[in-house]
Formats: sequence, structure tokens, C-alpha cells
Amino acid sequence: MGALDGKTIVLGISGGIAAYKAAELVRLLTARGARVHVMMTRNAQEFITPLTMQTLSGNPVATETFNLTQESQIGHIRLADTADLIVIAPATADIIAKAAVGIADDIVTTVLLAARCPVAFAPAMNVNMYNHPTVTDNLARLSARGVRIIDPEEGALACGWEGKGRLCDPAAIVEELERLATPQDLAGEKILVTAGPTQEAIDPVRFVSNRSSGKMGYALARAAWRRGAAVRMVAGPSAMATPRGVERIDTVSAAQMLEATARNFPWCSTLIMAAAVADFRPATVAPHKLKKRAQGMRLELAPIEDEMPRLAAQKGNRVLIGFAAETHDTEANAAAKLKAKGLDLIVANDVTREGAGFGVDTNIVTIIESDGSRHPYPQMSKDEVANVILDRLAALRGTCAAKPKALHAIRRSG
Repeated sequence: MGALDGKTIVLGISGGIAAYKAAELVRLLTARGARVHVMMTRNAQEFITPLTMQTLSGNPVATETFNLTQESQIGHIRLADTADLIVIAPATADIIAKAAVGIADDIVTTVLLAARCPVAFAPAMNVNMYNHPTVTDNLARLSARGVRIIDPEEGALACGWEGKGRLCDPAAIVEELERLATPQDLAGEKILVTAGPTQEAIDPVRFVSNRSSGKMGYALARAAWRRGAAVRMVAGPSAMATPRGVERIDTVSAAQMLEATARNFPWCSTLIMAAAVADFRPATVAPHKLKKRAQGMRLELAPIEDEMPRLAAQKGNRVLIGFAAETHDTEANAAAKLKAKGLDLIVANDVTREGAGFGVDTNIVTIIESDGSRHPYPQMSKDEVANVILDRLAALRGTCAAKPKALHAIRRSG
């Protein structure tokens, strides 16, 4: 179950050319299981029709504060009261200014004043407007009241200018809303995640690697950011997109990954080692491409020194989480690894089981803690596995999963 599943999200659309992107935003939100209600300013209706938004959301669209039919079906107070989240996208300079000083002269600004739920604004406008001191001040006033500001992107703008002001990609807005809807029980944590495989060179065109896709590590980084943590990810070679809000450090070989992990270790409060770091590398690397030979080739491998014991010796109050991908005696091997590496807990899985292991979107894991306690889980998506791992981290830290507090974001003037 996702962070937005079953949530009621009220989307406010104001009058900018980016209003057409609200259609994609509604589609993505409903695909996440959210119930979407749309409200539109009069100017927004010049760019996209209420009929379009009603068709996509499956709900009536609110366009007027004093329309008797709309008031009987929705009502601006009821719309505010039933919302779990409110997002204004696109948010023009005009509606940002009105919200900052508490003006309520249409359906959107009236609902904002009545809101008692978390609120987000996704600005979109000309780069010069966005950089104007008045807009900057108004956004700062909203942010100071707890409104989440989803910064616009840089690029070519519809007006012909180039710069910051383009509406944030709808998929990224959804991720921000998922974070807004998620208890911030890991706020204050600095989590360093390793993810993906390593590649150990044989020659300039060949390498030794493993079957890791990096999906588990990326899911952990994404879930940790969503739960309020600052996240850095040391990633092996992967074509996967960097999760929003995550700082990614790219590496190729085991030596590079271990060096980057050690370099960032002092920064973190928790280290989660989800990467499949190679245990061996070619003893020598050929300077040129090796030619095919009829008699074949013998490849000598040298062991790669484990960095973890040295880091564990500098542990302090950090939490150390490891992974054990095994093919037999899974829990026994994982428990031995946990002890040898000085970990607080280890996530064990048998990669030979269907629905577990590398390259798939699911996993079947048992979490083993340093006190010997074991927590087996059924097959779940890797996103769900990420959250149960982070639940164990939260339990170790003694943090509670509190609901996002209500933000009386627009109610007071600055």
C-alpha cells in the first residue's frame, strides 16, 4: 500500500500555460490510488477545461465559490475539510501572492484559507517573475508557515526565455506529495546506502561482475528520503534513475565503492550496505583487449579486502545494516556474517527462491538482529521490503511514526 493510496488530494490549478500538465498529474495520482478533487481558478479554465479534469479525476470540478450546484455537491469548506493533502500546480505568481497575504476571492484561495491539512505549492512562471523579490518573499512567507514549496525546473520556457520557472515534472510532484503524506520518523537521520553491482576489469573492454540490478538499494534510498532522512547513495554501474532528493555518488569497481563508502562514513548516522560488492577481482588487468585464443584463457582472481570491519571499529552510535544474498544455509550464513562484520542487523535472502534475489521487483527476506532475534517476511515488493527494514531502524532508534501534523498554512497572514 502506497503513501497516497486512499488519500483525498485536492489539486488547485491556477492560470498559467503549465496548467495542461495538471492532467498528467491527476492521472499519476489516481494511479497511486488517491482520490483527486480538482479546483480551478477562472484563468486556469482558459488553458484547460473543467471537463477534462472531471473526466480524468472522476469527480466534479470546483470552479466557483458561490455556484449553488457546486456548493451543494462539494462546498468549499467541505472540500478543505475532506482533503488529506492540497497541492497547487501550477502555482502562478498571482495565487502565491494571494495565499501569502490571505486573500480569498475565488474557490482556490478560499479553500486554502480553510485548509487544515498539509499544503504544497508547485510554482511555474517566467524566469524573471520567479526571480522577482516579491515572489521570493511570498514563497518564503508560505514556507515559513509550513507550506511545502516544490521548486520549478530550469529549461526552455513557453514565453521564449530560458531559466528556472518550468513546472516541476508531474512524477516528481507525486514523489514530493508521497513524502508529505509519509510520517517523518527518520527525520534527522543521515543514511548512507550502497547499491548495485561492481565491475572488476579484465581488460579495457571486459569485466567480472554479478547479477545485482541495484533495485533493492534504490528502493531503500527512495523510502528513506520519503521518511524524512537525508540520503546519500554510493552506486555501482546502473541505468536506474537517481531517486528524488538523494545525493548519488557513482562508482564502478569494488575499490571505488569501498573508498567512497569509507569517505562518506563520518557523515552518516546509518550505513545500509545493499550493494553486491565483488569478493574477487582479476589479479592483473591487461592494458589492451585480450584476443580470442583457441586454447582459451585462464583467469586468476585475487581476493578483495573487506572494508566493513575497519568501519565497524569506528561505529560510535551509528547503526550498521548489511545484506546476505545466499544460495544455501541462508540464515546460518547471514548470522555468521552479521557477527563477523559487527552489524546491528542483517537482511538475509535466498536468491535461488522464485520471487527473491537479483533483477526482480520482489524479495523474500529474514531480518536478523545482533541480539539473535529473527523477523521473517513473506514475498513483498522491494519498496515494501525497504520500509520493513527502515521500520527496524526506527525501532532501534526508538522513533515513533507520527502522522504529519496539520499545517494551518494559509490561515494566518504573514
